[in-house]
Amino acid sequence: MTKIDYTELADRLFRSTLTLFKLKSQKHFNEVFHGETPALLCIANHEGDVLPSVIRQEMAVSSARVAATLNSLESKGLITRQIDTSDRRKILVRLTEDGKDIVEQRQQFIINEMAETLALLGEHDAKEHVRIINKLVMSLNEKDSCCRGSVGKEI
Repeated sequence: MTKIDYTELADRLFRSTLTLFKLKSQKHFNEVFHGETPALLCIANHEGDVLPSVIRQEMAVSSARVAATLNSLESKGLITRQIDTSDRRKILVRLTEDGKDIVEQRQQFIINEMAETLALLGEHDAKEHVRIINKLVMSLNEKDSCCRGSVGKEI
């Protein structure tokens, strides 16, 4: 058996991924990972009030970026911010009904787009792709949990 060259494989994956992100048909996926959508999804996942520091941590962005994003979302009527009555130093963020509607619309849009993309692979390869991505996420989550000394969430 020959030993696999992970560096060469990584180089091929890197080049393919760059090409994938440049394709016009894949541009909408950038919205899911950048801008306001990740913040909306983060807030929605907490099903209630969430602290800006939690949003910052989960999105892995600066406090300034979170503040700017929250300002924009609030001006659009998608979130509210209120002072925590039990600790006046804390601000609690919550989705408005319009915010919940936008989250649902964006989630449905991206699921539909992903379904179309997976259909291009065919049933077997689509299932394998999802299986491998899930395996990678679980492995990286375990690695991260090990390194920070806490138990990660199961997907």
